[in-house]
Amino acid sequence: MTRQAYSFVRTFAPQPPRELCVGRHYLLCASAGALRLEAQGQAWLLPPARAALIEAGRAITVSMPQAATTASVLFDPGFAPPPPAPLTVFDLTPLARALVVECGAWGESEEPLAPYAEALFAALAAVAWRLAEHPSPVVVPAGRTPLLRRALALTERRLAEQVCFEDIAGEVGLAPRSLARRFADETGLTWRAVLRRMRVMRAVEELAAGDTPVTKVAFAVGYTSLSAFNAAFRELTGRSPTEYRASFRP
Repeated sequence: MTRQAYSFVRTFAPQPPRELCVGRHYLLCASAGALRLEAQGQAWLLPPARAALIEAGRAITVSMPQAATTASVLFDPGFAPPPPAPLTVFDLTPLARALVVECGAWGESEEPLAPYAEALFAALAAVAWRLAEHPSPVVVPAGRTPLLRRALALTERRLAEQVCFEDIAGEVGLAPRSLARRFADETGLTWRAVLRRMRVMRAVEELAAGDTPVTKVAFAVGYTSLSAFNAAFRELTGRSPTEYRASFRP
């Protein structure tokens, strides 16, 4: 029988979306690069120093727009309780990071955990479950219907441009008013609010990818004003782009 909890570290090349479903509660931590996670009609970004907690048996879609290194910790459902939600993404505290590193010494094995290791994994579960009660706001709707998913995909492909809602509506074959109702019904947000979240999410990916100046990141995601970009970024994340990038560093 595989031990109650175990950990592993892997590095991945960029990958298209694929489904992930495991029989254990899954703590997925990014240490380099960024991942996109999708479930229940929403998409989250997992940059460095962030973690996702996924409930056992819950299917999610994972994509990697850039190379990524992750540390994973898996907990048997009998060892740790169900997470607060099927999928949450949250910031890792220094304590949580240290516990993830320490638990990395115990990989998958038939041998049971020693009392010290069992205590470490239990402490990590307690800390991670508590952090999961305060999820990251960097989330965008994925859309429930093919039509809205197409509108979202068209919008995302044009983030660097001065994208126009009327053009998006025309390309999916709806009047602007009808598409606006679709956005309200399926996402609870306006198209412009979704666009703002998409631009911030793309900016987080760019910030995680390297040391591109913040001004260039702002222009790359469609902002023509650095102050407007900073305001939108802080409104969603609670930090400036520079502060957010600094939080990726150990």
